[in-house]
Amino acid sequence: MPRIVVTRALPQPALRALRDSGADMWVSPHDRALSAEELRDAVRGADAIVAMLHDRIDDDLLAAAGEQLRVVANVAVGYDNVDVEAAKRHGVTITNTPGVLTDATADLAIALLLAVTRRLGEGERRIRSGEPWAWSIDFMLGRGLRGKTLGIVGYGGIGRATAQRARAFGLEVVYTKRSPGPDPGQIELDELLERSHFVSLHCPLTPETRHLIDAAALDRMRADAFLVNTARGPIVDEAALARALRDGAIAGAALDVFEREPEVHPDLPALENVVLVPHLGSATVETRTAMAELAAANAIAVLAGDAPPTPVSA
Repeated sequence: MPRIVVTRALPQPALRALRDSGADMWVSPHDRALSAEELRDAVRGADAIVAMLHDRIDDDLLAAAGEQLRVVANVAVGYDNVDVEAAKRHGVTITNTPGVLTDATADLAIALLLAVTRRLGEGERRIRSGEPWAWSIDFMLGRGLRGKTLGIVGYGGIGRATAQRARAFGLEVVYTKRSPGPDPGQIELDELLERSHFVSLHCPLTPETRHLIDAAALDRMRADAFLVNTARGPIVDEAALARALRDGAIAGAALDVFEREPEVHPDLPALENVVLVPHLGSATVETRTAMAELAAANAIAVLAGDAPPTPVSA
């Protein structure tokens, strides 16, 4: 009987599918990320690991699991927490959960753009604080979207879905992507940063994109520009961003992900021109359930000797 290790509780439909596969299943009893030592202990003897984005899947963990390990099913569209080359050396298949979270994440990117440009966080804080206020013609003015330019960094599924929504608001869309193409909307990053009123990040975290938005990139942006990040925190140098926001080098930012998540750079929460939310990009009941079910299907397929629905590497 194969052993499946689930590193943090999943929605019931996914757990039922794993149980119904006939495997011996262990689910972490802790509602938190496991420490590296706890994770190594938990996966010993596992044939499959259903992992979360906060689990570091590296050579040490794969070795601790043992030679019988066949698959790591990552419950995330990204897999920057996985050492894919180490997995190949160990003969372990890696899978992820793309596609099912596209709409939810694109929705949140637009929600964050509206929140930061219309100063919704500031307004709610004012109401909750009990501070007196009264309507006036120039009270808490924000920025409109229509006729402005949105620059999308990373034009995969989520980037394209965000662009579709943005055009409905009357935004012109330009973008960068890894593969060249004839589309006139595709431009170089430097030009995108210089032209765009709003910049939304949708690229994967790789060695090339770590701190892609650093002090130099922020200096290229317009003084009236806003930055939105629903991709991965380390794409942005948070210390540089905090300085840019404080000094007025850019107008504002909205972040769903953080460089040292769940920690947030200490200078950011004190700034009024930044919206901060705790990694909610895929956080709908429907989406998180679909992600978990897809991860379960990936693990079950590999254990049955079949091709998984969404492999990263095999």
